[in-house]
Amino acid sequence: MIWVNDSLVDSGAAAVSVLDHGLTVGDGVFETVKAVDGRAFALTRHLDRLTRSARGLGLPDPDHDQVREGVEQVLRANPMPLGRIRITYTGGISPLGSERGTDPATLVVAIGTADPRPDTTAVHTVPWRRNEHSAVAGLKTTSYAENVVALAAAHRVGASEALLANTAGLLCEGTGSNVFVVLDGRLLTPRLSSGCLAGITRQLVIDWTGAEEADLPFDVLQGAEEIFLTSTLRDVQAVARVDDRELPAPGPVTLKAMAQFAERSGDDLDP
Repeated sequence: MIWVNDSLVDSGAAAVSVLDHGLTVGDGVFETVKAVDGRAFALTRHLDRLTRSARGLGLPDPDHDQVREGVEQVLRANPMPLGRIRITYTGGISPLGSERGTDPATLVVAIGTADPRPDTTAVHTVPWRRNEHSAVAGLKTTSYAENVVALAAAHRVGASEALLANTAGLLCEGTGSNVFVVLDGRLLTPRLSSGCLAGITRQLVIDWTGAEEADLPFDVLQGAEEIFLTSTLRDVQAVARVDDRELPAPGPVTLKAMAQFAERSGDDLDP
């Protein structure tokens, strides 16, 4: 069952217009929220970011109460131990071009099953760059084509994630994750000014572990003592291979971050 514009409908009947601006030009924003045993994690933080992204695109603010109702209905209708909630909010029906129409925004809340992530993974560095000067830098928009291309390249070499630099040659992020590195025992992650997404899990890890933000050259990945990824469904996941470089993983700093995240997130579902 999927929530579409205030109605809970069967997944086979759920539909939006073929003229929806999110479909025709990618004019939309979204959030992925983890659900554990029918309860959403960090929903308030996700809704706040959804609003920031919507404002960045010039969309009206989403109604948080409406989105929460959609999330609750979808969770009740689709019981599962671990789920991936997808909240999508678009410019609605619009002309066939970049100009936005006057129809109301479209809101869709869906959920799919998710598998627990392994403790370690492999990543692949790709040649394409994040544009930290883009009009949509740092926004979680539905325009994900470059992420699709980059992730496919990673999958071709047996990696689960692609890591990108920005136009200044600094480490930025993965296609759907933030990245942390350990240098001389210090836990570091790229600044938001690098163009990376302000990840919910990223910020919680910073708050709970004392990690520092820094400008990091892309080649830091070749010398870091430890590397890990964060995202809604990865939580904290150790990197055991970067391209052809093998790392002992998870290392001690990563193990501590994993334990801190598991403990704190278990204590508070809406931190």
